[in-house]
Amino acid sequence: MPGTRPTRVIAGAMLTLALAAAAGAAPTSQPLPAAMAEIDAGRFADATARIDEALARPGVDAESRDALEFQRERMRRMRLDFDLTEAEAKAQLRERIPDLRDEEFARWTASNQLEHLVIDGQPFYFSRSVSNLFRVSPEAVARRAAPFKPTEGPMESANAYHDEAVAQSRSSGDTSVAPRRVRVTQSISVNADAVPTGQTVRAWIPYPRSLRGQQEDIRFVSSVPDKHAIAPESTMQRTVYLEEAATKGKPTTFSITYELTIFGQHHRIDPAKVTALGDRPDLAPYLSERAPHIVFTDDLRAFSQRVVGDEKNPYRIAQKLFQAVDRIPWAGAREYSTITNISDYALHAGHADCGQQTLLLMALLRLNGIPSKWQSGMVYSDGSYDNLHDWGALYLAPYGWVPMDVTTGQFKDARDPDVEWFYLGGLDAYRIAFNDDYGTDFVPAKRHFRSETVDSQRGEVEWAGGNLYFDQWDYAFAAQVLPATR
Repeated sequence: MPGTRPTRVIAGAMLTLALAAAAGAAPTSQPLPAAMAEIDAGRFADATARIDEALARPGVDAESRDALEFQRERMRRMRLDFDLTEAEAKAQLRERIPDLRDEEFARWTASNQLEHLVIDGQPFYFSRSVSNLFRVSPEAVARRAAPFKPTEGPMESANAYHDEAVAQSRSSGDTSVAPRRVRVTQSISVNADAVPTGQTVRAWIPYPRSLRGQQEDIRFVSSVPDKHAIAPESTMQRTVYLEEAATKGKPTTFSITYELTIFGQHHRIDPAKVTALGDRPDLAPYLSERAPHIVFTDDLRAFSQRVVGDEKNPYRIAQKLFQAVDRIPWAGAREYSTITNISDYALHAGHADCGQQTLLLMALLRLNGIPSKWQSGMVYSDGSYDNLHDWGALYLAPYGWVPMDVTTGQFKDARDPDVEWFYLGGLDAYRIAFNDDYGTDFVPAKRHFRSETVDSQRGEVEWAGGNLYFDQWDYAFAAQVLPATR
């Protein structure tokens, strides 16, 4: 049975493989990195045999056993994500392109615009590969029988809120502007009979930290069940912990309700005033590699050199990198826990979602001597829209830490430069941050593997028998913007 330190075990295992890859080394003969490399190469049968052999050896310590068992779980998760056969993927695509030609399908597969894995010699397509194709291939869009209308959030285009925030910042000189007071309810519903009757189901629901000038005046309202434990303010991935006994034939449900005030942020950055960092040991953790997901690989260095060139000004470097990562098309992502190195994946996959883009930009900024860090949570609207979202921050002297959201990106059609570059130095108030870091432990700690080993937005669930993965429960998020008060 997995122990109580799965997050660090998984990170340590992937660190070994990521550092070897960064150095250009072949996988070692050690069972764990060798099994990981075989999984990434799609040799699941070989990886399974290697894991079975390693676990059968006498004297395997608990951490090694946990790490090996997680690789078995990683394969299971990858099969859940890549669940379409070639025939099924073709059938889905023909619903959009009735006269689809076999050579088109083969070409989009070869370029991985139709994302797939070859597992033990057979191709399996990502569950969202067909819908993603129309986000990454203009050729495929042109071939559709019906027009392609991508779903976008209300903040993904310049609008009145951005004008409001910029105007307030200009008139007041403040960097925290245009706030919204919000009431939020988050819930988890575990499938009926996913856990034996009478067994205790343990749930962690994400919860915001108080961040001055960003989110303040947090008031916990209620929970179901009533008994709950809020993680300390210092917890970088903060949650509310709840327990409930499973009842036969009924879902096990958990929910929390709270209110908070969220501020937009806008920093008016003058590139001419941006200076070198100087001696700042306190910023060292935000400048270094952090395997497995922030590694200065040869490919990352080459990409950075092409983008940055001879530029020396930190803000101008950040602008160039921001634009380069923003050009990577957004597409729905496979589960992060299945990816060995997320920033490297974003660099090569031809598409990326918000967390993948953010980690790639963080890696590039750090490589260029610009501190960067992670933030994530949920975005919401005045209406019914909400979604998981990841973003970050970079440090620019003398301005300090300023936000960045490369996925929302640059508004190239904006007439006002402050609106055009709003998300390089600013954020809207229509987002709640649950996490100020990635891949850190919960309070109380999980006893079993996490469903999401990097981020924390949907929540986590387990019982004495093990973790409950995302196919065994669902989550919900509802935000209501409250009337403004004096």
